[in-house]
Amino acid sequence: MKGAHRVLAFAAANRCRFVEELRAFIRFPSVSAQPAHASDLKRCATWLADHLSKIGLQRINVIPTKGHPLVYGEWMGRRARPTVLIYGHYDVQPAEPLGEWRASPFEPIVRGDDIYGRGAADDKGQLFAHVKAIECFLRTAGELPVNVRCLFEGEEESGSTNFDPFLRRHRKALAADVALMSDMAILGPDRPAITYSMRGALSLELEVRGLRSDLHSGNFGGAVRNPLQVLCEILTSLHGADGRIRVPGFYDRVRECSLRERGYMRRYGPSDSEVLQNAGAECGWGERGFSLYERMTIRPSLTLNGIVGGYQGEGGKAVIPAHATGKLNFRLVPDQDPHEIEALFREYIVRITPPGIRSEVRGTSYAKPALVPRDHPAIRAAAVAYRLGFGAEPVFLRVGGSLPVVNSFQEILGIATVLMGFALPDDRLHGPNEKFHLPNFFNGIATSIFFLREMGKISLPRSGERACACERPEALAR
Repeated sequence: MKGAHRVLAFAAANRCRFVEELRAFIRFPSVSAQPAHASDLKRCATWLADHLSKIGLQRINVIPTKGHPLVYGEWMGRRARPTVLIYGHYDVQPAEPLGEWRASPFEPIVRGDDIYGRGAADDKGQLFAHVKAIECFLRTAGELPVNVRCLFEGEEESGSTNFDPFLRRHRKALAADVALMSDMAILGPDRPAITYSMRGALSLELEVRGLRSDLHSGNFGGAVRNPLQVLCEILTSLHGADGRIRVPGFYDRVRECSLRERGYMRRYGPSDSEVLQNAGAECGWGERGFSLYERMTIRPSLTLNGIVGGYQGEGGKAVIPAHATGKLNFRLVPDQDPHEIEALFREYIVRITPPGIRSEVRGTSYAKPALVPRDHPAIRAAAVAYRLGFGAEPVFLRVGGSLPVVNSFQEILGIATVLMGFALPDDRLHGPNEKFHLPNFFNGIATSIFFLREMGKISLPRSGERACACERPEALAR
């Protein structure tokens, strides 16, 4: 295998083209949560598959699911070398509220060193960095230093309903030594970080009912319970004044971090002021005795995401609503289990629901916490790649978000996942005016090039089986 200088030179010479191709990718309004965009997701998947074919990947397949399609491509010309499964998602969050965007969310524009558009950083730009790294190798060296399988999902932002069943059905055909994904932030343009811990998640809806229909607040106000007010009282009772969650048993399984670990987090993680600056907040809040970074990562949380109830139109309406719903999201830490937490929450809600009111809890999504072993050979390869690609030594970082796919790869495919992010904390993921820092895009391509090169140097123990002839990836959709 020739040195990486020709590969890197090709990447540098084609930066303008790479950005234009990324703009074309972002233009697809591939919003998986909104049924009106189903055809846009199919068009985006087809575009991505065609692009993988153009850069030299083989056995390209747009794989239908009960929801939105998966995109697969591979290059398996290094039978004696490790296999890297590169994962990403081409679907995006809804762009609303549209009025807060400075430009159309699906007409990406470049301002200074940033490209703006929905999905620019989450996850199209980060995914595309790996695609471009593959292209740079294949266009110059004609080969990759490792075997590569690319698997790009179209439902990550809407729960990945069909992803785990797909992995289980085609476990052998997707055999790999390690997974690689970039769907997270680093600390800064010159502060790369390897994510090694993510919180789990549990999303619930709590509906409260008490009346057959809405009532006139003049005729019945003060005489009957207001379900919307009851919902607010229940939600208010979920936290104590100390910031702790008041559901009995909630903290029983929380794994405590060692003093050594917390010391490392203080030295290398974001400070309280950096967290507040990135959040655009004036002051912090949460569980006493922990820094803001610790509250976001090693401690669990409960967030109210929205309330639906009563009159929402312009002007006033004198009404007592018949029902109201709150949308809640827990973030969980090792060793909490989302299904056990749901059961504890249900018991608590039954206990505190007042007479004359009916409450119902509905679970909508579940994800276990994830920990990646920091001594894995692929993690060491990622550290070298970051140092060469960004020109700075990476730190190990815990993040507060959740990526269920990390546990899916571990439990179904038996492989660890390298979490190598390229986004910035202020890239406004999920918010209006999302952006991706183009120097990070270019450094991400270089980092991916170095990662594949470093992976080609190491020998990993086989944790999965090679695909047999009857389970080749072209048959995955059958």
